[in-house]
Amino acid sequence: MLKYTNFRILTEWSPPFHFTKDARSPELLPCNYYNILNMRRLPILFTSIALALLSCTGEESLDSIARRVYSVADIQMRDIDNRLAPDSYPKTYENGVPKDSDQGWWCSGFYPGTLWLLYEQTGDESYRSLAEKHTLKLSDLPDKITDHDIGFQIASSFGNAYRITADTCWLASLKKGALCLAGRFSPVTGTTKSWNFSRNWDFPVIIDNMMNLEILTMASRLFQLDSLAEIACTHANTTIKNHFRDDFSCFHLVDYDSTDGHIRGKQTVQGYSDDSAWARGQAWALYGYTMMARETAVEQYLHQAEGIADMLLERLPEDGIPYWDFDDPAIPDALRDASAGAIMSSAFAELAGMTASSTRSKAYRQMAERQLRTLASEAYLASPGTNGGFLLKHSVGNIPGGTEIDVPLSYADYYFIEALGRLIE
Repeated sequence: MLKYTNFRILTEWSPPFHFTKDARSPELLPCNYYNILNMRRLPILFTSIALALLSCTGEESLDSIARRVYSVADIQMRDIDNRLAPDSYPKTYENGVPKDSDQGWWCSGFYPGTLWLLYEQTGDESYRSLAEKHTLKLSDLPDKITDHDIGFQIASSFGNAYRITADTCWLASLKKGALCLAGRFSPVTGTTKSWNFSRNWDFPVIIDNMMNLEILTMASRLFQLDSLAEIACTHANTTIKNHFRDDFSCFHLVDYDSTDGHIRGKQTVQGYSDDSAWARGQAWALYGYTMMARETAVEQYLHQAEGIADMLLERLPEDGIPYWDFDDPAIPDALRDASAGAIMSSAFAELAGMTASSTRSKAYRQMAERQLRTLASEAYLASPGTNGGFLLKHSVGNIPGGTEIDVPLSYADYYFIEALGRLIE
């Protein structure tokens, strides 16, 4: 493979990801709508190359897709940097207006994380400079935030910074973030608490929490803090037991009693109904257990990831991009969710290299590629200079809450670039 820097091709290639398996002992087991914007600054050169390749082979190569995506990202990511206030992060783009957030928003780490991934995949030092700039803005976050999403925020920014550069200057915030998350763990419920606000909940735990466990396993390995890995495994085990249905689909939220650990209720807060399969929730589940299998080498987590993946293969539409909820009766007229598709693509790509089944590996890889190709098509990939600087169009945040409906989202871009890196590795 080749390593790309914008329009230049370098002759060296380094793998975008370095997977590690940290074997743990068995004792841990108990443990939104809008009009499409006019196109401008279209990268004609790369479009021509793509069309030429299509005419010859019938399918665009992944290398060609990567070049197209990087040419768009080269403009979009810098457009975002140019407009951001010093203390803000990109959130979304609605009705022709960019909407940004402060560092406390749960997605604040995804923009710097995307910049780190682009640096890793292209070798372009200007991405590293931008990534450092926007990561450092989050340095005091662990001292301010007491929320489960500290894992998202710190792992995607500081975690990638350390993984890619091996510079120990990034470790202090990583450790503080992990300890902050660990402080939300309850041995009574066997889980880490999610939201602090309440809708008559006592100890709410959402499936999203599976994603935040990675900061715990990273910190456990880096700082020899076995208790953090134990917390991560206990949470993962409890979630297998209580969040999932017989078909491997999952609820969004389980509410526990903080005094004795019994389950007070199960809901799907951001989905069509409590009993429905909210697409992004299923994506978090797939990614989360794939990640835990990689981090711990625990077979139970790999089997859980395979069960979720097999369920999704049966339910995903032909182009691979899920409807926002698999059980919305408006299907096929329901909205698609590009963010869920991007998360799934990245997870499928990794899981394909972990499963012992050659049949599964092929199916997972094919789905990951199909989802990436769809997301990299005109239907989802923004034209340069449009979409508020975001890469992907048509994501869904929270339809029941009436927010971020059919808009770009920073985490969709992050997992899209991550999936691309994994597939071209």
